[in-house]
Amino acid sequence: MAGFADALDDARIALMTLADRATGLTNPTLRLGVTGLSRAGKTIFTTALVHALTQSSRLPVFEAAQAGRIAHARLEPQPDDAVPRFAYEAHMETLEKARAWPESTTRVSELRIALRYATPRGALRNLTLDLVDYPGEWLLDLPLLDMSYAEFSRQSLALARAPARAAVAGPYLAAVAANKAETVADEGRAREVASQFTAYLAACRTETLAMSLLPPGRFLMPGDLEGSPALTFAPLDLPADGATRPGSLGAMMERRFEAYKSAVVRPFFRNHFARLDRQIVLVDILSALNAGPAALADLERALDGILAAFRTGQNTLISTLFRPRVEKVLFAATKADHLHRSSHDRLEAILAKLVERARLRARESGAALDVVALAAIRATREARVRRNGHDMDAIVGTPEKGQMAGGHVFDGEEEVAVFPGDLPQDPDSLFDPAGTGFRGLASDDPDAADFRFLRFRPPAGIGESRPIPHIRLDRTLQFLIGDRLV
Repeated sequence: MAGFADALDDARIALMTLADRATGLTNPTLRLGVTGLSRAGKTIFTTALVHALTQSSRLPVFEAAQAGRIAHARLEPQPDDAVPRFAYEAHMETLEKARAWPESTTRVSELRIALRYATPRGALRNLTLDLVDYPGEWLLDLPLLDMSYAEFSRQSLALARAPARAAVAGPYLAAVAANKAETVADEGRAREVASQFTAYLAACRTETLAMSLLPPGRFLMPGDLEGSPALTFAPLDLPADGATRPGSLGAMMERRFEAYKSAVVRPFFRNHFARLDRQIVLVDILSALNAGPAALADLERALDGILAAFRTGQNTLISTLFRPRVEKVLFAATKADHLHRSSHDRLEAILAKLVERARLRARESGAALDVVALAAIRATREARVRRNGHDMDAIVGTPEKGQMAGGHVFDGEEEVAVFPGDLPQDPDSLFDPAGTGFRGLASDDPDAADFRFLRFRPPAGIGESRPIPHIRLDRTLQFLIGDRLV
């Protein structure tokens, strides 16, 4: 059945791709996927990218913009009528009028930008850029398509019993012990175990643990599926052969696991993911660094799984029409504005270490993979501040109302100078299981407050006609689309 479903998906994808390419013979289209795990800044990035292109922002490393070759970039109706439109205008209004961050990504959305540009030789060309914004948690569901319920249960329970997660997995593991797979199927039992499993996944995502590998993704972002049988299952302890008895709780869970793949994962793969040409994956490394080596190791496994989900490689005429491949993947470490510029290259080096294995696989397939330290909207500025008789590098920003550090509660208006410390020059030092992870300057001083992870408000003065301050957004655009504007 799985082979037939895969073949059917390939046929559907080919038909949709053929329709896309047929309309793009004179007006080429590039589909760019924007994703990342929770709190990585997907909505902020997409908003900033659209603003930068449509408002002619200062982008010195983005060659087409720097050379003045982009004649115009304007928004057009999105291509898929059944997919929500990315709410760019509403997000800009939130940034400008409320000086607040827009709501996070919880579903797939799209936006189309029509670019008119001149080649280096002066010929005028068109490029249609379709942005597909989707939660990274859904991406981590794609490996489930090739898993049985027994494999899913075995892997999930192994993670839950690992030392890094065991403390928060206790109630879920107790529910597993109390509800044997061979017991008679019962809706109340199913709901109890699924509820404890969901609570365990949510606890893993808190700042204290900052775990990243948390499938199934829809359990933390249920949307209109909340309460449905397709989201009311959980891993159970199964016999060594993985078999479930008809009419048992295990069989009920197995059936619902398969329904989740059919109703949730496969449509996402077919309708959105499999049609992407290029991809940016946003990564909140700072939260993992703060949580320690276990969180970093979990993030490394998650990023490896993310790239494994992509069908990477150079496109040929046949593959472009029938099985499009992702030609370029950019991993971006966000929130670079929480660090002084002296640590930006070090942040990139840490990310490069995290995706080292993924980069080797991408190179073998012919795809291009790169990393960047990024702040799509820069919320801080740099300063030299005198502290304890020494001039020190600091970042200055306005913490959101209610943020607290060192016993002080910020009112949302006052600025504060933060001393984030330096990331280590050698990223290998962060991956030693016996190590303590990243220790910033404040954590070395027991009398100092640790401001590293304050949530700052967007900078004042953001507007449709004014440039948005950023860190390396221009380099990001050059990698993702620069070669298509020549």
